[in-house]
Parts: sequence; structure tokens; C-alpha cells
Amino acid sequence: MTTQSDAAQSGVLKTAPGPAAGSVTAKESLGSRIAQWTSGGLVRVFLIVVGLFWLVPTIGLLFSSLRAPDDLASSGWWTVFSEPSKLTFESYSTLLDNPAITDSLWNTILITVPTTVLVVVIGSLAGYAFAWMEFPGRDWWFLGVVGLLVVPVQVALLPIAKLFGDIGVFGSIMGVVLFHVGFGLPFAVFLLRNFFAEIPRELLEAARLDGAGELRLFFKVVMPLGGPAIASLGIFQFLWVWNDMLVSLIFADAANQPITVALQTQVRQFGNNIDVLAPGAFISMVIPLAVFFAFQRQFVSGVMAGAVK
Repeated sequence: MTTQSDAAQSGVLKTAPGPAAGSVTAKESLGSRIAQWTSGGLVRVFLIVVGLFWLVPTIGLLFSSLRAPDDLASSGWWTVFSEPSKLTFESYSTLLDNPAITDSLWNTILITVPTTVLVVVIGSLAGYAFAWMEFPGRDWWFLGVVGLLVVPVQVALLPIAKLFGDIGVFGSIMGVVLFHVGFGLPFAVFLLRNFFAEIPRELLEAARLDGAGELRLFFKVVMPLGGPAIASLGIFQFLWVWNDMLVSLIFADAANQPITVALQTQVRQFGNNIDVLAPGAFISMVIPLAVFFAFQRQFVSGVMAGAVK
């Protein structure tokens, strides 16, 4: 009897975990079903629909730029689907014949490209110095750079405008570039310093043992490893400067104004210049989009850098 009782108790103990194991299996199967559903075709369709809604303004602007001014005044851009034969490139021909728009587009390139290059180069060098070089007051200097991030642009407009007027660069492209570089460097240094600090110290020490100096170490080791972060910074800086109007409206004269300011001046005569505004606005929008999509992989890598060890 003792043997049967022990066996019965043993059987109870062996079978007791059964319901708990079954509940765990049920929970796991429910979670797996939810994971399969969220990764299925329904969610993909939903994301595609959201993406199409996000592109609606760009598509509408494109079709508006391909319509005649009379058609724009009489109906909406969506009517092109019923009358595609009315699409024309006359507005772009008018745009190319407008020196104010073409010159402003060239001015935008002259402002955006040097600003982006200078911010990336100077920010990379300063970020490396703050991350891996020892010098007196390094941490305090870095705290000062971080503190500059909270300074509003509007606070510095009048003092810097007076300073640029005294040194003779107010109203020129150089003045706009210097202003953007000055306000773009704090974020660049902060971003790249934090990224460079994650590089393994052993890798840098091994390069120094091989005889690499600071400049060679920077260009041969740090720059290739920091490519994603540098690309992300370049994209951010390019978009900020390209879409800026406030700084250029104040620091650039009529001969050096970018396309954002030129389009704003055309708005004052909207009824007579709609054939210029639509293609000009589309070109102003599509170039930053093209830059973003061209470097989207590097941008995603830079954003996700450090998330996975």
C-alpha cells in the first residue's frame, strides 16, 4: 500500500505541471499568431496606404506644375486623371526663362553645399578631438558647445547682422554660409563626439602602435567607422539649410537670395506668377527628397548606430 500511495503521489507530482505547461504553450501560440499577423500582408498594405497619403502633397504639386495656368485657376489638380492630355511642360519653360528663379536656385546650391561640407568637416574634427584627445578643459569646452544648442536663432539675428555689416559680409552668400555654419556646428560636434566615443579604444591603440598619427588615425580609422553618423549629419544639415528662409531673408540681399526667398517674393504677385510658383516649389521640394532617398541607407545606419552591440 505504501508503494501504491507513493506511486500515486509521484504520479500527481508528475502530472501537476501539465496545465501550466499547456497555458504557457497557449500563450506562446497566441503571441506567435499576433507576430504573424503584424508581419503579414494586411499591415504592409496599411503602411503603403500611409506612405501614399504622405506623398499626396508632392504628387499634387507635380501635377499642378504640369498644368496650364488657366486650368489651375478653374479646377483642382486631381482632374488630370480624367484629362491627361492637358499636361504640359510650359510652366517649366517659363521657369527657366525667369532669371530670378534660376539665379536663386544656383544661390541655394552655393549656400547649401559649402555649409554642409564645412559643418561635416569641422564637426568631425572637433568631435574626434573631444572624444579621444586630451587637452586642458576638454569637458568644460564640450559643455559649452552643448549649451549652445539651446540658443535660439532669433536671439542672434540682430547682433550677428551688425557684426557682418562691420566686417563687410552682410548681404552676401558668405554671410549666410557663416551663419549656418556657426549654428550647425554645436549639433554636429555633439552628435559626432558621442558617436566617435563608442569606437573601441583597443582599435585606436592598435593603430597608434602601428605608427599612425592623429590625422592618419582620424582619416583611416575614425572616418570610415563614422560614415553612417557623418552621412546622417550631412543629410540633416543639407535639409535644414536648403529649406531655410528666415536667415536668408535677413542676411542675403536681392542678388544672393535662395529659392525659398525668391518664391516668397513671387507669392506677392500670386495671380500673375502661378505658372512659376508651381514648378519652382516642386523643384525646391524634390531636390531634398532626392538627396534623402539617395542616402537613406546611411541615414538609417546612423540613426540605429549603437542600438545593437
